[in-house]
Amino acid sequence: MIYDVAVIGAGVFGAWTAHHLVRAGVRVVLLDIYGAANSRASSGGESRIIRMGYGADEIYTRSAMRSLGLWLDFCERTGLPLFRQTGVLWTAAEGDTYSLSTRQTLSRCGVRFELLAPAALETRFPQMQFAPGAYGILEPESGAIMARQAVHAVVEDAVRGGMTYLAATRPDAVIARTYVYACGPWLSKIFPELLGSRIVPTRQEVFFFGAPAGDPRFRPPAMPVWIDFSDPRGPYGFPDLDGRGVKIALDRHGEVADPDSLDRVPNAEGLAEARACLEARFPALRGAPVIEARVCQYENTSNGDFLIDRHPDLEDVWLVGGGSGHGFKHGPAVGEYAAARILGGGTAEPRYSLVTKAESQNRTVF
Repeated sequence: MIYDVAVIGAGVFGAWTAHHLVRAGVRVVLLDIYGAANSRASSGGESRIIRMGYGADEIYTRSAMRSLGLWLDFCERTGLPLFRQTGVLWTAAEGDTYSLSTRQTLSRCGVRFELLAPAALETRFPQMQFAPGAYGILEPESGAIMARQAVHAVVEDAVRGGMTYLAATRPDAVIARTYVYACGPWLSKIFPELLGSRIVPTRQEVFFFGAPAGDPRFRPPAMPVWIDFSDPRGPYGFPDLDGRGVKIALDRHGEVADPDSLDRVPNAEGLAEARACLEARFPALRGAPVIEARVCQYENTSNGDFLIDRHPDLEDVWLVGGGSGHGFKHGPAVGEYAAARILGGGTAEPRYSLVTKAESQNRTVF
């Protein structure tokens, strides 16, 4: 069979691109050599943040707004509780420029948020310890998406709509008029000359700690997803969702990694740093047991902007990737944009173009 479009990579970008193409009446095949949202993939984790705050980067605030709407529509239509409205709490020192620009952008885009002074933070979230003088921005309508489950659900829904899904299948096994490579950390391996220094996978560790038995302070609605800009280590975390534990990770680039051969056992240094961040933020979790740990990867572009563009030398090939550690939430909007461009519509966004991706790393999008 000859397909109209073959999408290679069944992570969140590939799944949603295929989903939108199917709904446009296109004959689509989706492939992944390890399977949708597999444990090697950047989309294979338990949970991901959905938040609107992006500093002055209004393009991503609006993309997140569009995506949240599409996620909610998908959850309502399928009856699946994939989104958890925990709220997202940002904290930073008073006068922090990123937080100030976040507030301005949220206001301009009509996103509801609450500004919390230090005393209000302590009153609202007594289980959390904050840096002296820290202020908070609470996005009450934001929260967490159950990542792996969500990708599987999008793929299954697209199959019901007529898409062909081939797990554990290589792209050379199918024939299509157009090929879309949405391979996350594998993009630079598949196109080494073009992307080898423009998309760099890095090793990232995530830990889940057990809360005290029967203690509701670390579950929604008492505890939100949180991001701490007052700590240079870049900690962020999730409440205990579905009994999986309190999640914490550091939003900074680790060592360069190969997604096929990456050692996925967390190291003692990473655990010690995560525990130090956890105990500084949550005194009641001092000595809490690790109940799960994961090693995944970011796939970083030079500045953190996504790559959604046609291959410069191959007319029938599109490149969709560069999630850069913040991409999951945008899956529906990325898929919508990519599908429109592939089908010859939409307006090209310069920031998603290949020519804007440098060969040196200087992330500006968080």
